[in-house]
Amino acid sequence: MEDPILQEGLRRAVKASVPATNRALQSWPYLTELADYVRKRKETVYSNIDYYIDETLRTIKEKAKANAYFASNKDEALKIIDSIIGNERKTIVKAKSMVTEEIMLREHLTEKGHEIYETDLGELLIQIAKDKPMHVIAPACHLTKERAAELLSSIGVKVTKGMDAEKIVPEVRAFLREKFVKADIGISGANSIASDTGAFFLVFNEGNISLATTLPPVHIALISIDKIMPTITDAFMQAVVQSGYAGLYPPTYIYMIAGPSSTADIEYHRVYGVHGPRELHVILYDGGRKEALKNPVLKEQLFCVKCGRCEFVCPIWNISGNVWGGRVYGGPLGMGWTSITEGIEKAAPLSMYCLLCGACKEACPGKVDMIKIARYLKREYIEKIRK
Repeated sequence: MEDPILQEGLRRAVKASVPATNRALQSWPYLTELADYVRKRKETVYSNIDYYIDETLRTIKEKAKANAYFASNKDEALKIIDSIIGNERKTIVKAKSMVTEEIMLREHLTEKGHEIYETDLGELLIQIAKDKPMHVIAPACHLTKERAAELLSSIGVKVTKGMDAEKIVPEVRAFLREKFVKADIGISGANSIASDTGAFFLVFNEGNISLATTLPPVHIALISIDKIMPTITDAFMQAVVQSGYAGLYPPTYIYMIAGPSSTADIEYHRVYGVHGPRELHVILYDGGRKEALKNPVLKEQLFCVKCGRCEFVCPIWNISGNVWGGRVYGGPLGMGWTSITEGIEKAAPLSMYCLLCGACKEACPGKVDMIKIARYLKREYIEKIRK
C-alpha cells in the first residue's frame, strides 16, 4: 500500500476496466443469461465429477487423437510434463495460465535448464520482475508503462522509459517472434474443455496463443477439472461468459483446439502433423478441487470462471492488488481459491481483510457467494487463535 507505482497502476487499471465491463453487459444483455446457463451446466458436471473426468480423458484420446493424462497434484503434473519434454534443453513458449502458476511450472522448467518465455505481455513482465500475477486476467495491471519499459529493456527489448504503450508493443512483438519460431514446446492452459469431444477453448487478444500452440511441434495443455463442461457448446458458452465479464468483449480470438494438426487431403486419409503441432498432450489437473466439492462452502468457488471482475470492484483489492492474497490468487476470489489450492490455513488470515461489503458477489457471473466463504474462513481463523 506504500508502493506508489503499485497504487498508480491499480488506479489506472480499475478506471479502465470497470466501465468496460459495464458497457459490455449493457450492450450485450444476453451475457447475463449465458452466465446463468453456465452455472447450471457446471452443477451438472460437479454432481458427477468422476464420470466427467473419465469421459473427458476418453474423448481426448479417442476423438481428439491426443495424449491424455490425469494429475492429482503438483508433483504428478510436473512429473508428466518432464516426461513429455525430456532431458535435453528445450526452448519453451508459454501462454498465460493460472494453473501453471499453481504448480510453479515456469520456475520448475527454468531450474531444469530449459529456456522458457511467457508470451502474454503481462505475464512476460511478471516473469522479468520475478513477481506474482496481480490479477487473474491482467497480471501486470499494477505496473505503469514506465515500469514496464524499464523491465523490458532489462532483457534486451528495444524500449525506453518514456515510450507509450503503442511504441512498446511492436518491440515486444519483434522480441518474442524469434522465440516462437525456434520453440520446441508450446504450453497453454484453457478457458474450458468439452467432455463430449475433448476439444478445449482459449480466449485471448494478443495473438500469442495461436503462435504458442501451433508453431512448436509439441503442445502441452494443463487444464484444471473445474474447466470441464458437458458439451462443446457449453464449453464455448463458458469462454464467452469469461470474456464478457472481463470487459474484453467480444474478445479478439476464441480459439478451439481438438487435436494435433492434420490433413486428409490425400485420399481422405488423416495424417497428423502438418503446419501445427505433431503432438498434443492434455493434462487434466485436480489440485484440491475434488476435495473442495465435499465442502459445501468452498464448493462455491468452483463456479468461478476467473473473469476477475470481483477484484476490480473490491475496495480492498483496489488499494492492495494481489498483495492481499495467497501465493497465486488474490482479492475476493483469492480467499476461496487459496483455500482450495494451498489450504484453509493459508487462506483464513486473508479473510480478515474482507469488509463483507458484497460487491464481489454482485459482480460475479457464477454467483459465487464469496461473502459466505469469507465468513467461513473468518470463523476458522478465530477458532484457531482461541486454541
